[in-house]
Amino acid sequence: MVMVCYYNHLLTPVGGVRFSITKPSILRAETNNPMASDLSSDRSVFRGVSSSSPIRRRDLVFVVNPRGANGRTGKEWKKLLPYLQSRLGSDCNICESLTSGPSHAIDITREAIREGADAVIAVGGDGTLHEVVNGFFWDGKPVANWNTEAVHSTALGLIPLGTGSDFARTLGWKNDPREAIDRIARGVRSRIDVGVISREGEGSHYFINVADIHLSAKAGFYASRFKKFGNLCYVIGALQAFIGHHNQDLRIKVNEGEWQTLSQVTALCVGNAKYFGGGMKITPNADPQSGSDTVVILQDFKWYDFILKLHKLYNGTHLPLNNVTSRNVYTIEVDEISGSGNIFIQSDGEHLGFLPRKLSILPGAIEMIC
Repeated sequence: MVMVCYYNHLLTPVGGVRFSITKPSILRAETNNPMASDLSSDRSVFRGVSSSSPIRRRDLVFVVNPRGANGRTGKEWKKLLPYLQSRLGSDCNICESLTSGPSHAIDITREAIREGADAVIAVGGDGTLHEVVNGFFWDGKPVANWNTEAVHSTALGLIPLGTGSDFARTLGWKNDPREAIDRIARGVRSRIDVGVISREGEGSHYFINVADIHLSAKAGFYASRFKKFGNLCYVIGALQAFIGHHNQDLRIKVNEGEWQTLSQVTALCVGNAKYFGGGMKITPNADPQSGSDTVVILQDFKWYDFILKLHKLYNGTHLPLNNVTSRNVYTIEVDEISGSGNIFIQSDGEHLGFLPRKLSILPGAIEMIC
């Protein structure tokens, strides 16, 4: 049995997890996740306190993808549990929820926020973080606590496991899960921006790292097929993306201004944070607390340009190059000119489809434990 926190009442199953809620003790959750019994064979470490306790314990929901990083996330998480309990067990209700497939983390996060969790912590890499961030929103609006009299909001947390986190790199955090737990124990919060991607007739999609268009997005699409190779998957994806690639003329509208044409675009990246693709510092001036996105555009790159300039792309020194431009924006609309319908777009490494799209910034949209 997986153990999560009791909050207020019995919920209907969401993504395979049933939350029975009764503050402030601990709840057992039913799950169809086949890995739950292995990771949760001993849950004696998770203890609540009696309702007579004078201090309200924080309810922390840890969202874990046990299959992340080829299963390393689940193994590292299991090893981390004793330290987690030693640092947080006396003050917090520790709530574990193992994801069982795509979008499960979104459902878990939404339900936890509605039930008044103090924080939802993504455990793993940027894929899990991406889903948890999207769980903070529903139908274009922030998800709200069902208890309208609640005095606290739900914060976002992160424990980078497996291959690490590009968002953690932006914040200058080490890939050290114990250090992350110490941050959660301190509980200091700071507001961060979130990017939002929209298209007429479709729901909104949210990103915390980088959204990108054309070659890099196509490379990410192919890279997702080779995740078992770790960060090498990005190299494999890039090689595949170059086959048959052609730079394309695009048109953009910045901050609701006039449409303008960009010639021979290789990639267009919109950064709320600095890194993507396993450590490439593509938008080095981005700051998730700035209230704006940073757009970096690569134009007329050839295959050999990437070989010769790859080191600059990784260390963030590519902005002075002649065929690279950068600017800060609040909104940017991007469309193709050729009408081919095959210009890829992705956000935080997740394939979203094809152009056109509008990308905007939501300043200070989420509180994060920093």
